[in-house]
Amino acid sequence: MNTFKLLFAGALLSASSVFVSAIEKPNIIVIYADDVGYGDLGCYGAEAIDTPNLDSLAKRGIRFTSAYASASTCTPSRYSLLTGEYAFRNKNAKILPGNAPLIIDPDKPTIASVLKENGYRTGLVGKWHLGLGLPTDPVDWNQEIEPGPKQLGFEYSYHMAATGDRVPTVFIEDGRIANLDPKDPVSVSYQTMVGDEPTGISHPHLLKSQADEQHAKTIVDGTSRIGYMTGGQSARWTDEEMPDEFLGKAISFIEENKDEPFFLYYAVHENHVPRIPHPRFRGSSGLGVRGDAVVQMDWGIGRIMETLQELKIAKNTLIIFSSDNGPVLYDGYYDGAVEMNGDHKPAGPWRGGKYSAWEGGTRMPFIVSWPGTIKAGLSDALISQVDLIASLAAIAGAEIPEGKSLDSQNLSSVLLGKSERGRDSLIQQGVNMEAIRKGNWKYVPPGEVRNRRGIGIFESDKISAPGALYYLPEDPMELNNLAWMYPAKVKELRSALEKEVGPVGGKRGKGGLGGAVDK
Repeated sequence: MNTFKLLFAGALLSASSVFVSAIEKPNIIVIYADDVGYGDLGCYGAEAIDTPNLDSLAKRGIRFTSAYASASTCTPSRYSLLTGEYAFRNKNAKILPGNAPLIIDPDKPTIASVLKENGYRTGLVGKWHLGLGLPTDPVDWNQEIEPGPKQLGFEYSYHMAATGDRVPTVFIEDGRIANLDPKDPVSVSYQTMVGDEPTGISHPHLLKSQADEQHAKTIVDGTSRIGYMTGGQSARWTDEEMPDEFLGKAISFIEENKDEPFFLYYAVHENHVPRIPHPRFRGSSGLGVRGDAVVQMDWGIGRIMETLQELKIAKNTLIIFSSDNGPVLYDGYYDGAVEMNGDHKPAGPWRGGKYSAWEGGTRMPFIVSWPGTIKAGLSDALISQVDLIASLAAIAGAEIPEGKSLDSQNLSSVLLGKSERGRDSLIQQGVNMEAIRKGNWKYVPPGEVRNRRGIGIFESDKISAPGALYYLPEDPMELNNLAWMYPAKVKELRSALEKEVGPVGGKRGKGGLGGAVDK
């Protein structure tokens, strides 16, 4: 009897150990690309660009075919991903200048703050573009900058303020400009010129690549930017070295936190303009600098995967890869992206790209991998990046404060490959327009779908009343408007869209809910 009790107790202990192992909090890495389209990866059909590491990640995990960014521009998508709230609910969540104040209320939960409260070490590396400081006071770049990532739950951060084509062209580490000489203070303006440094307009002969007028302000490292800046010479980045700088910081964060659960938001800058790949990647794609930047990004992701293997933590690390919006070829710099593109389809089979409400603007590559937990496969489940906070909280055993992140749905079973039932519907936010997808149907209200084609200015596709209705499985390019055939479906989808965004079909001013018309 005693022997039986001992065996029974041993069995209970063994079962308990298995249970604890099964619910152990995974490390979580969200890799967020910039302007990388659905068709830019080999695993999504690209033939002109080699992405072996992302292809391998997809082969071992789940590749989603109906996953969406919430918007077709960067700031709104990043806002939605971190907060679980559609960006159109925040009038300030539009494309921001580099000196904009923080647009996320520090009292609002984010993926970082929710996981931090549940025992995770949290880190941000890469692009930020959600504002810094208070709306009541201009940012003093020469002091500690707050509020910022730290106040939103990131215990460690190493990032740029906005984008590579905007000043200030410096890295910010834990709230302070890295390598700043206090005797050479930084000053930034988006309204008037500061200092006497050359600009792309006054000194075009100094440029590596010519740019349009918007991007022709202060020259840093041979590239003119949006906005004016002076000072901070020792802190300024070198474009070619930026990817390696971010990659090194991301790997260091992983190494330093390998013994405890961590969350890393790794927001790479590729392939946003200015596209200036490291020399070792020049010519690697055959598509010019835009394609080379994607190859460079893939190589960096491969180094992240190798690090996890070397540290023996790959099997307890959940990796999610996606992009913030659809692709764009010309975006202010005459870098040859249009001329070198050839037959490559950066948006894959979808219409449009960055800035537009077409599928190419928001339907994203989306890969989820967790070796030993997620079985390899393909999923057509409907999912939005706005769902990540609820889904990751569920996977980590964390709780979102009641009444917060209400747009986020817990689709953890979909992410883990245990269910094919995704969302019933989602909102797609373009520039000054929102559309809705419900099931296999998509409705675009009357108005103008803004898009950028080639090297021309923004062009618009005008949608007349009652709007446009598309059946996506048979019409991925959104060319066959079925609104006249299915008026009941139009009414259903328009009603559902207006329930979320308010009345549709009228004109909105520049910089409205959909984001700025310019960059």
